[in-house]
Amino acid sequence: MKKLGFGLMRLPLLHDDFSQPDKKQLCDMIDFFLEKGFQYFDTAWFYHNGQSEAAVKECLVERYPRNAFLLADKMPLILIHKESELEEYFNTQLERCGVDYFDYYLIHDMGGNRRKAAEDMHIFEFLSEKKKAGLVKHIGFSFHDTADVLDGILTEHPEVDFVQIQLNYLDWENDTIQSRKCYETAKRHGKPVIVMEPVKGGTLANIPQEAESLFRAYRPDLSVASWAIRFAASHENVMLVLSGMSNLEQVKDNLSYMENFTPFTEEEYALVQKAADIINGSIAIPCTGCAYCINTCPKNIAIPKYFALYNADMRELETKAWTAQTMLYSHFSEQFGKASACIDCGQCEKACPQHLPIREWLKKVAARFEGTL
Repeated sequence: MKKLGFGLMRLPLLHDDFSQPDKKQLCDMIDFFLEKGFQYFDTAWFYHNGQSEAAVKECLVERYPRNAFLLADKMPLILIHKESELEEYFNTQLERCGVDYFDYYLIHDMGGNRRKAAEDMHIFEFLSEKKKAGLVKHIGFSFHDTADVLDGILTEHPEVDFVQIQLNYLDWENDTIQSRKCYETAKRHGKPVIVMEPVKGGTLANIPQEAESLFRAYRPDLSVASWAIRFAASHENVMLVLSGMSNLEQVKDNLSYMENFTPFTEEEYALVQKAADIINGSIAIPCTGCAYCINTCPKNIAIPKYFALYNADMRELETKAWTAQTMLYSHFSEQFGKASACIDCGQCEKACPQHLPIREWLKKVAARFEGTL
């Protein structure tokens, strides 16, 4: 299996509506991906407000024989409150995707208190039975937490076949995300790693000019995003790197260097470390834009959008009297709650895989933008 997987979380959209993937464009993207010999597709219950699985059925499953692709899906653990619901959700996902089995099936986000919930509902035993029945080929879980928690899960559940972790050169030594430590923990347990967030929600495709110049000087033929994906894929225990692709150009770019993948040299590892130091000094809020926080916000605050605007605005020259970000914030606040509408309930922080102090950052966003509304 080639080392690049198609993440179906950030698909092209119709009318800029997250609930309406552009299926015509997606079909073209899938066709090109498969034509080049890549096979792995990753979806989940929550992606595109439930429409990602439907898009998989229409654009992939109904257009190709089942042996032409590998499909991964995830049990939405956060929605499940009793053991009897596991069967219901699993069967619904098979139906949504239009398949008889999943090649890879994960427990979605085993961080925090979800580990206890999963074990109380005997979800590992449930998935092991599905594997025995041929309804799942490989079982695993996605994970956003610390390495010691990962070690505990893998120690108690050696039956899992793989783990999916956040791994990128910006988070490699991050004390909160612990990319390196989690990778090394999985490796020590003999579990292959599938990488998510290799480009950190697009952050590593739009880096400061100083960092970009390092890459351009060394390999002018490669895109900025390629450095992030190749970094993740270069680690020996990584079986696959997922990339959320939003248009055909991104697919073609990714495949241009992953079709005949060449691992990093020592010099390239040194370059991305230098780039990470530069980026860490310039990013105000390290949000990946996963949007999990939005689902739990009672005030419908567009948290990832506001954080992205804030980060971009912080890179503007201080002498500018007006910025595009200010206008965009005004437009967004007509559709969503303003940053100042936060009631400090903390639900967003409980849902955040990056463990960000969202409430404190929302105060900074409000202070920067709302004085100009």
